[in-house]
Amino acid sequence: MALSYDEASAQVTGPDQIFELVDASVDGVDYRLFKNAPPTLGQVFAGARGEDSTFIVYEDERWTFDETMRHIDALASALVTTFGIKKGDRVGIAMRNLPEWIVSFAAILSVGAVSVSLNAWWTEAEVDYAIEDSALSLLIADPERIDRAHRAAHSRNIPMVVVRADLIEPGPTGVHRYDEVITLGDPMPVVEVAPEDDATILYTSGTTGFPKGAVSTHRAVTQALMAFWANATILTARKGTDMLGGGRTPCFILIVPLFHVTGCVPVMLSCFGMKMKLVMMHRWDPENALRLIEAEKVTAFVGVPTQSWDMLESPAFSKYDTSSLATIGGGGAPAPVKLVDRVEKGFARGRPNIGYGMTETNAFGPGNSGDEYVTHPTSTGRAQTTIMDMEIRDENGISVPAGVRGEIWMKGPNLIRGYWNKPEATAETIVEGWLASGDLGRIDEEGFLYIEDRAKDMVLRAGENVYCAEVESAIYDHPSVYEAAVFGVPNERLGEEVACVIQNKAESTLNGDELKDFLAERLAPFKIPSRIAFTDERLPRNPSGKILKRELREHYFADAG
Repeated sequence: MALSYDEASAQVTGPDQIFELVDASVDGVDYRLFKNAPPTLGQVFAGARGEDSTFIVYEDERWTFDETMRHIDALASALVTTFGIKKGDRVGIAMRNLPEWIVSFAAILSVGAVSVSLNAWWTEAEVDYAIEDSALSLLIADPERIDRAHRAAHSRNIPMVVVRADLIEPGPTGVHRYDEVITLGDPMPVVEVAPEDDATILYTSGTTGFPKGAVSTHRAVTQALMAFWANATILTARKGTDMLGGGRTPCFILIVPLFHVTGCVPVMLSCFGMKMKLVMMHRWDPENALRLIEAEKVTAFVGVPTQSWDMLESPAFSKYDTSSLATIGGGGAPAPVKLVDRVEKGFARGRPNIGYGMTETNAFGPGNSGDEYVTHPTSTGRAQTTIMDMEIRDENGISVPAGVRGEIWMKGPNLIRGYWNKPEATAETIVEGWLASGDLGRIDEEGFLYIEDRAKDMVLRAGENVYCAEVESAIYDHPSVYEAAVFGVPNERLGEEVACVIQNKAESTLNGDELKDFLAERLAPFKIPSRIAFTDERLPRNPSGKILKRELREHYFADAG
């Protein structure tokens, strides 16, 4: 007989279990914590030392766990002895998904420094801002990102290390080659790291035009990790089938960036901690993903809905055996109901899943999968989880009854401690241990959460947050623009795409292509509007002067989606 969620959760998280929950206070806030969670991420990594099974598959490279740890130990030694990195120093990582990204991340955290993840798609100006904001002591990057970050880092006398340096000749001034910096066999330095010490800074787009550095402690990340593992165990207890492996050896494919919280925490760190194989793609390509799934017997596919859609639409879909897949889905954007049905019917064994998390929760939150996702395809899953509480609150911060729409608030030990050097933004977002998500939704009588809108003026494009104020600010820099409004419009593949309506100044002949070229120097590509409309009339406003974006969306882009 199948167990209910509550029965399975009580069984998995009860006394003397690996995922036993206990009540504890952190910084004066009461939480439910996993009693047996590793205190620090260094202990998560150290558990892989001596393990000779395959960890990373990248192109034609295969790294064992032990080989990865030898690189981590060597780089950690170089951080301390060569570059003088101390506990609390910020070290940036700017690169595409590479094995060295994982090595750098683990080495930085193991010596008590703070890993600062820089978005690999950022422009030079965006990289410059993050380097200045986080006050980096060192930057580790791939050749393309070294080229983009060199001026900002070199002008501030920040040393740089470039990985895969054979792709960049000659090396830029002030840049050290990774293979000359490390000495395999050097031991891991001994540094005392505590659970409450800062571990990571992941930048999120900012409502004011500048990104915010979300800071997590070691405890926050390890509690989130344990929550993912516990959730998989609960689902296994309910269904009698391993959620991640479906009876086969679990293996993840990494198809989202490591500088995003999803790629970093529930995918990469889960594989590291649970000794699972991680298949890394150089770049997203649906046919190559299908090939790798067949060749490596991938069981777990975690990405944004766009990528599931791409695979199903690929002309090569039927050429490859995807029967190893047990779970297909992820998060980062709502999935169309049509996609949920297609995933359910399109894969031999794989079931659809979705999760609702954010950078500020270390990606953990309610999840929906299998039968419950099929029967509740517009829900992101049960609101209450092992370590996180959730409430729907009105504009006054008062909790509302089931079925009533309001802002989603979350509380748990997996939350960030705040935003780097932004106390006002922290105080607005985290109140007495509760996180104001900025998302609007409701919880039904069964306890399922439904995301219905966003309180923040934001577009969610294929898992990337695009804040409209930031894009509008860049558009207003163009001398021909009189007025601009940026908003999201539905897109079946991306979830949403960025759109804008512009009133040009008199006599202006600015067109869409010219505007995109102008913005390309100021914004990362995913932030640049793909749908652009021009008007000679003033943009519509309400009595308080706010532009009516819904009206613009309906008038100019009625065909969207």
